[in-house]
Amino acid sequence: MTESPTDTGAAAEAERQLLIVEDDAAFARTLGRSFERRGYTVLHASNLEDVEDLLRHHAPGYAVVDLKLNGEASGLACVQTLHRHNAKTLIVVLTGFASIATAVEAIKLGACHYLAKPSNTDDIEAAFGRAVGTTEVELTNRSTSIKTLEWERIHETLAETGFNISETARRLGMHRRTLARKLGKQQVK
Repeated sequence: MTESPTDTGAAAEAERQLLIVEDDAAFARTLGRSFERRGYTVLHASNLEDVEDLLRHHAPGYAVVDLKLNGEASGLACVQTLHRHNAKTLIVVLTGFASIATAVEAIKLGACHYLAKPSNTDDIEAAFGRAVGTTEVELTNRSTSIKTLEWERIHETLAETGFNISETARRLGMHRRTLARKLGKQQVK
């Protein structure tokens, strides 16, 4: 069966369709404009329900997903939903809560790359281009510092608790304010 010109055009448009899953409307708008200037058609969702609604009518070829969304939602659930909908969608996870544990889970659930914030459009587009792994990554002999190990343990526990700061602090045996300070945030109520 041959494709008609309209089928080919629709397929090409879907290939350049980008879904941004981000609850920070200003950041999503800025990132969206930047990708539109590069020829992408941009869709925006701020939570898992929005993602599910958009997927009923669209099949984006690319997605940028924030790991921590407002409320109980995790970007990992969005990654899983996007991957289930279309395993060929290239998904990049952005996070201010980078850890090995969440990076591994994001990749297992279908993300092609995982970037720590701040990342710009160039970084994200480059990550889409590096969807296939490489053996050329430089290995270092540097040992992990105590500070890095602490940071990774905090983020692993955050991911386990669905980014609930109070529960994370309880599990880590630290005061909630101490944890909030370590995360560089305002006091969580």
